[in-house]
Amino acid sequence: EIVFHAAAHKHVPLMEHNPQEAIKNNVFGTLKVALCAHETNVKRFVLISTDKAVNPTNVMGATKRVAELIIQALNQRSNTEFVAVRFGNVLGSNGSVIPLFKKQIAYGGPVTITHPEITRYFMTIPEASRLVLQAGAMAQGGEIFVLDMGKPVKIVDLAKQLIELSGLEPDVDITITYTGLRPGEKLYEELLLSEEGTSETSHSEIFVAKPSEINFDELLEKINRFEDEIENKEDIIQRLKDLVPTYKPEVLK
Repeated sequence: EIVFHAAAHKHVPLMEHNPQEAIKNNVFGTLKVALCAHETNVKRFVLISTDKAVNPTNVMGATKRVAELIIQALNQRSNTEFVAVRFGNVLGSNGSVIPLFKKQIAYGGPVTITHPEITRYFMTIPEASRLVLQAGAMAQGGEIFVLDMGKPVKIVDLAKQLIELSGLEPDVDITITYTGLRPGEKLYEELLLSEEGTSETSHSEIFVAKPSEINFDELLEKINRFEDEIENKEDIIQRLKDLVPTYKPEVLK
């Protein structure tokens, strides 16, 4: 009756180095699962998306934006209601910073941060799960729901709080070192495309972006071209730029 599609490669630097894997999972994986939902008349399909899909600077975000385009285009020709829910980082989820910081503190440091000014939006696992379910329940098809993530948090403040909660003093007991931004990494994330605009819903923490009009056949033709270029990084980056005009990679890889 309902499918929550959460499978994705989400590690930004790894996907910069392996864009073909991001295409296989985030693009073709989403396409195949979405088509299966359409063909078997699933009532509703909810794609779990990311703030990194907004004006992406990395392969991961660009491929997730393509996943959003797939479900918006397919919604126009399917009885299945296809929607996406977009949010930021989930505290304690696989690959998130808190388990890493805890491990680094346990080893006596240093705690490593890419940049002193880097910020991220965060919510807890229960918050994220509840809001995804509620957004999915209010869907009519074609929407991108944007969750209110509150205010962005500076990662260095998060690290300092964790060190203090461990009964230690930052930069005295545990050193904080800066390693530089990783490939494809932004200083800050956005939750909306500027051209989308949002409107309120009946839930105070859930907003909805205006649906895009996308031709599924044209989109599918562009996506299928990846098949011929899947091992060529430069071609993959160029194809992603064609599909996602707001994608601005740092350098052509």
